[in-house]
Amino acid sequence: MIVETFNVGPLDNNTYLLVDEATGEAALVDPSFDSRPIWDVIQQRGLKVTSLLNTHAHIDHVVENAYFQEMTGAPLALHDADLPLLHAMEQQALWMGIEAPQVVEPSRSLTDGDVISIGGGSVRVAHTPGHSRGSVSFIGEGFVISGDALFAGSIGRTDLPGGDLTTLLDAIRSRLFMLDADTIVYPGHGRSTTIGEERRTNPYVRP
Repeated sequence: MIVETFNVGPLDNNTYLLVDEATGEAALVDPSFDSRPIWDVIQQRGLKVTSLLNTHAHIDHVVENAYFQEMTGAPLALHDADLPLLHAMEQQALWMGIEAPQVVEPSRSLTDGDVISIGGGSVRVAHTPGHSRGSVSFIGEGFVISGDALFAGSIGRTDLPGGDLTTLLDAIRSRLFMLDADTIVYPGHGRSTTIGEERRTNPYVRP
């Protein structure tokens, strides 16, 4: 499976396209601000998006859910613990001084250990709360999409509703740092890294 990164929007967001080349099926993860041009890429390559996945429900990770659901017809998946955040979209928009996007209700509830098929490949859901109550990561062969849990040299903020530092650190250590050292980490913002690099150098998670 190929992981394609689209760095978009004013908040340095990463929207990801997971592509199974053998079948042309794909999943879109966290459609952020200014991510609509990804639809042109999807069309040009003849891909079929079978899943829309949210790592969590902060506005910059869900703002284009409605657009991509309309374009692809794919079901949306989110952890139930982040439904209150999703339903507080007007309040989130007020924080940023922007118009609230259309809210799409998930048709699939993500739970820890779920497997999401993408063509002949798949990703496994790991519940990694702390940045928000329902934050999840998507683990594939040789990679993990960590949302706003783990960044290169940093971790997600915990001062927003549903955030908790102790919970986040425990999730990173018990769910992500257990992966192989050469596992590529694709975060919600910023550059990619590896599990090994973060074990060695991340100042927020080192013992």
